[in-house]
Amino acid sequence: MSNVNMFGAEFTNVTSEVNNFNKALSNGTVKQQDMGKDEFLKILITQLQNQDPTKPMEDKEFIAQMAQFSSLEQMKNLNTEFSKVSSQLAGNQVVSLLGKNVTLQGAGGVAITGRVEAVTGGEYPQIQVNNRFYDYSSVDVVRE
Repeated sequence: MSNVNMFGAEFTNVTSEVNNFNKALSNGTVKQQDMGKDEFLKILITQLQNQDPTKPMEDKEFIAQMAQFSSLEQMKNLNTEFSKVSSQLAGNQVVSLLGKNVTLQGAGGVAITGRVEAVTGGEYPQIQVNNRFYDYSSVDVVRE
């Protein structure tokens, strides 16, 4: 990382951005649409470049921000992985319905009974009953 010296208006501008971000973070008003990961990292790098080398651990807010950002990133990654696993499980479950008789909720809450003729995969699997496709989530009863 190169050492960047800022003077005058540029330093004031960056300091103002950092202070505004710190206030918004402590007030809980930072929203994902307001500031993404890239913007946060730019401010973080700027803070690191302009940190007083004689007092490297003085900025407790800075350390708290880094910990919050790291936790948020890990939770986001876990959520993505859980969504993938959930989709795979639903896909496996829908395949097990092939050839079985089911009762499901059709349009207007009408109960539909019939044999599962085909299934589709993907994020929102569907089953084919009586030559029509229905969401897997609408299945109420499964019989042999």
